[in-house]
Amino acid sequence: MKEQLIKEFNRLGIPDMEEVTELYEHKGDFVNLDFPLPCGQIVKLWDNDKTYYVNQLEKKNGDRCYGLTADEKYLLVCEYGCGGSDPEIVVLKRWR
Repeated sequence: MKEQLIKEFNRLGIPDMEEVTELYEHKGDFVNLDFPLPCGQIVKLWDNDKTYYVNQLEKKNGDRCYGLTADEKYLLVCEYGCGGSDPEIVVLKRWR
């Protein structure tokens, strides 16, 4: 599944995101940021106790990072500043 997820992330074609070559396993509480929705609500997307495939890539030509998180159903690319500040959802999609 890990290799398939790497392919799925790379297929997204996000222009200023480096190629994904590796994913690591971490618990949800490691990547479970507070995401603001357009309606003003704040949500967490992951189960803190579940293990996910993740990676962090520096955003080309910027001072922010891309955070990648995936499980057997969904993949997420988000963008955030230092220490996970000001997170924004870039892509959230069902891949299976």
